[in-house]
Amino acid sequence: MAGYSELNRDGHFSKTKSQYLVVKINNEPVLKNGMLRFTATVEEGINKKIKSPTSGTLLITLKDSTARSLYYGDELLIPAKYAAVEPPYNPAEFNYKQYLANKNIYYQQFLFQGQYRVLAHDAGNPVIAYSLRLRQHLVEKLKTNMHDPAAIAVASTIILGYRADLSSDVLQAYQNTGTVYVLTVSGAQVAVIYFMLSFSLGFLNRYKYGRLIRTIIIITFIWYYALLTGLSPAVCRAVVVVSMVVVGRTFNRYINSLNILAISAFALLLYDPYYITEVGFQLAYLAVAGLIIFRPVVYKWLKFKNKFADRIWSVCSVSIAAQVVTFPLSAYYFHQFPVYFLVSNLLAVVPVTIIMYTGVIYLLLPQIPVVSSSLGYILEHTILLMNKMLTAIERLPFVSINKIWITGIECLLLYAIIIALFYFLYDRKAWLLKTCLVCLLLLSIFISLKKINAQQTDSIAFLSLRKHVGIVMKNGDKAVVISDLPDTDKNYKYSIQPYIDSSGVNDVRVYNLKQDMRSAFAAKRYNLIQFGDKMILICKGQGNDAMLDDALNPGYVYVTGNARGFVNAINKKHPQQMLVIDGSNSDRSINLLQKRADSCKIKYCLLKRNKSLLVVSN
Repeated sequence: MAGYSELNRDGHFSKTKSQYLVVKINNEPVLKNGMLRFTATVEEGINKKIKSPTSGTLLITLKDSTARSLYYGDELLIPAKYAAVEPPYNPAEFNYKQYLANKNIYYQQFLFQGQYRVLAHDAGNPVIAYSLRLRQHLVEKLKTNMHDPAAIAVASTIILGYRADLSSDVLQAYQNTGTVYVLTVSGAQVAVIYFMLSFSLGFLNRYKYGRLIRTIIIITFIWYYALLTGLSPAVCRAVVVVSMVVVGRTFNRYINSLNILAISAFALLLYDPYYITEVGFQLAYLAVAGLIIFRPVVYKWLKFKNKFADRIWSVCSVSIAAQVVTFPLSAYYFHQFPVYFLVSNLLAVVPVTIIMYTGVIYLLLPQIPVVSSSLGYILEHTILLMNKMLTAIERLPFVSINKIWITGIECLLLYAIIIALFYFLYDRKAWLLKTCLVCLLLLSIFISLKKINAQQTDSIAFLSLRKHVGIVMKNGDKAVVISDLPDTDKNYKYSIQPYIDSSGVNDVRVYNLKQDMRSAFAAKRYNLIQFGDKMILICKGQGNDAMLDDALNPGYVYVTGNARGFVNAINKKHPQQMLVIDGSNSDRSINLLQKRADSCKIKYCLLKRNKSLLVVSN
């Protein structure tokens, strides 16, 4: 896919010297936490009033109270002060740089009020511009007869794919209960649109070219719905598949579900090869393939004479097949498994069906006093009921198994086990069972070796946290964290928690910089930390020369908060010391510390915009 990368093109804006850039907003700007974020196509570079055509996509974040008026298609003049997207600096941290690179975005820029000028409005594709404005209008229409913000956000997400107003708490509840797929516009929504259109246009079958006209109308409408909801990989997959099924039925052709699934994947990857890197694309195709292949096997496990019980088991078999086939990939990416997925999926089936049909009908109809308010009431209270049920499940003990960290090889072994086991249940051949057991043994060996290694490893991690302190002392499956961040802070969860979880730590104690502490393997008093045979001195703020006396001799000196007064304390008497300079220090303070350390020939590690320092004791 290297040839597809915009970065390799000669006209990419990063290869042209520019003072200013002319950019065009190419998606819907999203306002969150006072920041307006969007991507923009860089059309021109301006250097000394000379314009040069360019290409490439730039991620722009605006901190401007007046920026809400910006919209898709607007052209802006901005200074060419962009920077490359930074890589992850801490172990197990989310690789945001790779995530954006998969979307052909390699640079970003932060702007404040007055740092940009609007050159033109509505200069983008008129169809996309109309679709985005229509979606905003439909979101506002939901707000007319719905009042609860959480219900409106869920309705906007499920029906229109508009996630900007969705709170993290609601999203977490759906993730923990294994129903997060509900919040993704995919096959279910497209199926609802298809069934409603198919039923409404059924009368056309009586005419000569009625079936063909009906097919064209249905395909046009479902593709426009995909455009309206953002053309996510999941909805594109569903629309391509439904389009092929509609065409096949129109011309009375045999329909092979797996062939259609494969052709749709091939078509989408021809359009955009980077779709293969999208987690949503991978999970969507795996889930559908699992339903086609594994669901009949699961359904045959139990037989019910009662029609209602059989219907319940049919729904359960769908949930089991989808969950089993997506589990390895979900564990690899999201590191958790929802324990009560079967219950939560059963409880969500009816509300989701009501939400989709009621929501689509509500949005299609004009504003009719009694009808619209009734539909809005049903929609809102169905969502609230579903949220309450899922929240109740989320509060149950052991709602999810967290801290599942598996490697790529372990993920492949899990899939080998699943395929061999299900194939054995379908065709009872001994070699399939043997294959399953061998893969299970290999998986057990890999996991056991990883756990033994984690138990026997002691380490100190000086994490790179921009303006915060993060020191993790790990002793087997126990760890002590020294940080100015509480464990509820989003920066802690983003940068510190993944490292702790991936290291196999089960017992974590968090202390701030002012707290003294003592454990079986570490102790802290004032600014001194003892971990095994290693001593760490924390120099914060206005340090002084007395902080490093000859008797103290710490192995690591952690400098934070612009401790400029500490510079003169660095001397040649302790060449074995390692200076650790964190990101809270200003560039001026860092330069002074580096020069002094170089003159005294003392090793140092700079954490600012650099990878964290990991010291393994044994």
